[in-house]
Amino acid sequence: MEMIAVVFPDSSIYAWVVLPLLIFLARIADVSLGTVRLVFVARGFKYLAPVVGFFEVLIWILAIGQIMQNLTNPLCYLGYAGGFAMGNFVGIHIAEKLSLGVVLIRVVTQKKAVDLIGRLREQQYGVTAVDGQGASGPVKIIFTVVRRREAPAVVDLVKQFNPQAFYSIEEVDSVERGVFPTQRQWHQLYLLRLLRPFRKGK
Repeated sequence: MEMIAVVFPDSSIYAWVVLPLLIFLARIADVSLGTVRLVFVARGFKYLAPVVGFFEVLIWILAIGQIMQNLTNPLCYLGYAGGFAMGNFVGIHIAEKLSLGVVLIRVVTQKKAVDLIGRLREQQYGVTAVDGQGASGPVKIIFTVVRRREAPAVVDLVKQFNPQAFYSIEEVDSVERGVFPTQRQWHQLYLLRLLRPFRKGK
């Protein structure tokens, strides 16, 4: 029975093209995972973050191992640095798409906010409105806590009813009770229920 020998590529094309490209892709993967891991840590997903961290470090070790074996190849350095830079961009994009957590949207407007408050409540958002005094006179201050993925929709409503209104968006570490729209799909609810018990402070 003949033994099959595993032959690793040892050509100039592999050394100067394929290897730097693999290092570039590996760095994109591990830096992206690192960014996502930090998001999970910040959101309190303490059982999910270590899993992501395991694969992040594993990919990094493979990449740095190839660098150490090819110290005379400057393209490997460029692939490593370029992958790190691109990984930050990709990681931030992934984090934005995940849209985990909740945010507080604060709206300060000088116009009558009855229509805006009414539309927010029609959309099943919890709204708290108080009277305030601004630099130019009386203002209405509106508070609403929404899921991060729904923040753009709320901002669009603010711009639609009160284009000149001032608004700010802040991170919220955790919430108890409250009013949120019930328009999620069943698989999204199942995923949140699976992860929520692992959040900090629960």
